[in-house]
Amino acid sequence: QVQLVESGGGLVQPGGSLRLSCVASGSIFSINAMGWYRQAPGKERELVAMIHGITTNYGSTINIPDSVKGRFTISRGNARNLVYLQMNSLKPEDTAVYYCKAYAGRYDYWGQGTQVTVSS
Repeated sequence: QVQLVESGGGLVQPGGSLRLSCVASGSIFSINAMGWYRQAPGKERELVAMIHGITTNYGSTINIPDSVKGRFTISRGNARNLVYLQMNSLKPEDTAVYYCKAYAGRYDYWGQGTQVTVSS
């Protein structure tokens, strides 16, 4: 079992920045990928950023869709159970609940989500 806890959401003005954090606990040695999804009201949950091969210091790959590429950056902490999502140049359409996701073996796990609201 893996538990995920997100933090760092909040209200920010358009053009501003936020950094989200996700920390995993439990069977963290089984985690091989961690990242972020988001879900806006009335929309499907969508990928924001993912690091694959997170347990290695080299050879990991990062997947970021074009919709946020150049504005969002994913990184991991020194420990394998910590990932960050740096969000710059935020737009109102980035408003959503942001969820941390981890893949561990045959299973995947979700955090409870953190609200990000971009509004003036």
